[in-house]
Amino acid sequence: MRPPFGNFIDVLPALEAAGRLPAPVAGALKGWDAADSVLYVDSDPAHADTAVFAETYGVPLDVSANCVVVAAKRAGTVTLAACLARADTRVDVNATVRKHLGARKASFAPMDTAVAETGMEYGGITPVGLPAAWPLLIDGAVAELPHVLIGSGGRRGKLIVPGRALATLPGAEVLAGLAG
Repeated sequence: MRPPFGNFIDVLPALEAAGRLPAPVAGALKGWDAADSVLYVDSDPAHADTAVFAETYGVPLDVSANCVVVAAKRAGTVTLAACLARADTRVDVNATVRKHLGARKASFAPMDTAVAETGMEYGGITPVGLPAAWPLLIDGAVAELPHVLIGSGGRRGKLIVPGRALATLPGAEVLAGLAG
């Protein structure tokens, strides 16, 4: 099986790789209509960070996306949300995300919170398998990609997904200008 980009030796349908994925991700794949179009590519966890991964596996940053967890606060209430943006851009947390979530303040969630609340490893957080109540804000540029590389929930391996399929995940909203 050949992926649409990158130099990977071990590539298989993500549903067949469920045993390699954290429980929330494997469970979400099983219930997702688009799961048949998702690939799992194995990778060395030592090369999981975006720039190193791109260089090691020959994946352009403009077809890679990072998922970040944001904590939005208003009147003492904290709302956690996830944002997905191309790896060659940055999420506009202080304006776009804060305003969209109706928060007074928004910032990246602490690593311990992101890991505990998602059941995923830091550096591998993916929009697939996030808590169902969370907003998932997807930059329009990601949704327009024919295929995009995202985390697998762990530092080992990544998922390759059609960009438009991400918009069908629970809580997903596609926002133009989420990142720049």
